[in-house]
Amino acid sequence: MKQVIAYIKTHKLDDVSLALHQVPGFPGMSVLKIQGVGSSRGEPGAGEDYSYRFRERLKLEISCPDALVDPIVSAIAASAHTGLPGDGKIYVLPVEDALRIRTGERGPGVDGG
Repeated sequence: MKQVIAYIKTHKLDDVSLALHQVPGFPGMSVLKIQGVGSSRGEPGAGEDYSYRFRERLKLEISCPDALVDPIVSAIAASAHTGLPGDGKIYVLPVEDALRIRTGERGPGVDGG
């Protein structure tokens, strides 16, 4: 089981969500509004320093079976792409265990909500 974490531009959420829902077996996701600063800080202009200006982004968290990682990552990458700086990042992390609080069920079957 893996966790896919993606940081995307806010205006791309509908495109990304639609693409993910086309992935067979897509288990669902959590979306968090965040602010951050990364390597694409923008260009300063007219005497202003934008190098550490925080940008609003969205953080997507998706726990899924290993077999869904590649289709999920591909769907996010294709649908979040604008070709401009700040398109985002995707990380894939191992998940050791999961527990559904309501039923006490543990393991890979918990990823589907």
